[in-house]
Amino acid sequence: MPSDDGTAPEAHARISTHILDTATGDPAADVHVRLERRDADGWRTIAEGRTDHDGRLRYRVPMREWQAGGYRLLFYVEPHLGRDCFFPEITVAFHVNDPDRHYHVPLLLSRYGYTTYRGS
Repeated sequence: MPSDDGTAPEAHARISTHILDTATGDPAADVHVRLERRDADGWRTIAEGRTDHDGRLRYRVPMREWQAGGYRLLFYVEPHLGRDCFFPEITVAFHVNDPDRHYHVPLLLSRYGYTTYRGS
């Protein structure tokens, strides 16, 4: 569908995350998460945001910024877990092989540990 100015809308990548606090069984709301892409000069931020009330965050990354290569999500979890948590921030690096596919990177979180996997 054309936009208001008659041009085609810009396509966006399909990348999302979901954070579940396994200690409480609740979603981790309002957690700041940054998405970065690795290029020749190092890591560059391409999107950031906060998880919603259900612990979810869906990025709207323009396809011109989304391509095969290395990416990472930085989860700033200390405000959610408290100052005495063992991991105040968590970095999950991953590789995008097919930019047309949806990438979902969930995080299962507790005060002293975490796990992640490639979701769908």
